[in-house]
Amino acid sequence: MAANRRQFRPGVVRDTAHMAQATPTRPLRVLHLEDSALDHELALAHLQRGGLVVDCRRVETRAEFESALDRRGGAANRWDLVLSDYNLPGFSGIEALRLLRERRLDLPFILVSGEIGEDTAVEAMRNGASDYLLKSNLARLAPAVENAIEAAEAKRANVEADRALQSSREQLAALARHLQTSIDNERTHIAREIHDDVGGSLTALKFDLDWIRRHATTPEMQQRSTAAIELLTHAIDASKRIMHNLRPAILEQGLVAALQWMAGNFERRTGVECVFHSSHESLSLPPGVPLVAYRMAQEALTNVSKHAQATRVRIELAVGAGVLSLEVTDDGRGLTDADRAKERSFGLRGLTERASTVGGWVDVVSGAGGTSLILSVPLGDPLATADVDADDEAEAPAHERRHDPSAWTPL
Repeated sequence: MAANRRQFRPGVVRDTAHMAQATPTRPLRVLHLEDSALDHELALAHLQRGGLVVDCRRVETRAEFESALDRRGGAANRWDLVLSDYNLPGFSGIEALRLLRERRLDLPFILVSGEIGEDTAVEAMRNGASDYLLKSNLARLAPAVENAIEAAEAKRANVEADRALQSSREQLAALARHLQTSIDNERTHIAREIHDDVGGSLTALKFDLDWIRRHATTPEMQQRSTAAIELLTHAIDASKRIMHNLRPAILEQGLVAALQWMAGNFERRTGVECVFHSSHESLSLPPGVPLVAYRMAQEALTNVSKHAQATRVRIELAVGAGVLSLEVTDDGRGLTDADRAKERSFGLRGLTERASTVGGWVDVVSGAGGTSLILSVPLGDPLATADVDADDEAEAPAHERRHDPSAWTPL
């Protein structure tokens, strides 16, 4: 309240009809909808008695009211408050309030009337009025104005704070997307360097060591060459694993093939049954979507192997109504509140940010019967899909279903 009194200092009340002396501080600009000049002067007197400096304009008709609201001449023509009589010739305070809201003008609105029923007052407050007063109790006008101005300023401050917070969140999300894209690009670059430089050099070195072993003249030299070849084979395998983790080259065969390979590899590695099913044998997807889906399934299976204590996992890929849906479900112990609240648990948060890079989102459904991690990505244009049903894939030879195109050709 003190802040308002500093802003609108006591001084001469100025009616624009009389143009009295202005005070050094900016007066409170009030639009007064009132058909009685005497009631208008009385309201100004009570505002002055309450210590407010007011620049007030009186209008009587709907046309004058709308014209005053629509004025666009800079800060001097913007209103701080609307005072309105309830009963006017061919017009009413409730209609004035409705016009104010239709123009999305967030101005404090105080209804003043000689007679106002409880139902009318309730309707006015429901429609956004700040307060209502009887003309027989205008002593409360100045405090009501100050309270309305204070509430409006607090509301505007909250709106600005919400807008700033939303902007900050959008900037943070954009930064996260940029970082994720940069990381993926850097991983692709590193994987290519490993494949072209490290992989090629290790493979050539293995050829040379094998030549030395075959031409060795002593058992000791043959033994050392064989040991070196074994060590080099281990280094090649490690390089292929690192390259595959950095950039899953199997995605070049398509998302369906990559997820099918991932499911089979997970089952062989962990002993946990992993079933994969797709609504299509092959999918034509927008750039970035296959990698997002692959990483989501990879993260989900990693969590299953580490924490879920599951005996069965199902991966289901489907497309319908222009939306790609990838669901990974296990029959493990489920997620607890403590699991979700871990401060340094960035797996699900990272997946959410990664999904947002392609306009998607991630849902988690967990209970005593297990956990489902669901990725949804709107695709926009209809997908170009193969005519062959995914169930026919089961008829393919096992060696074709388990083929890993990311591996280098062995010696």
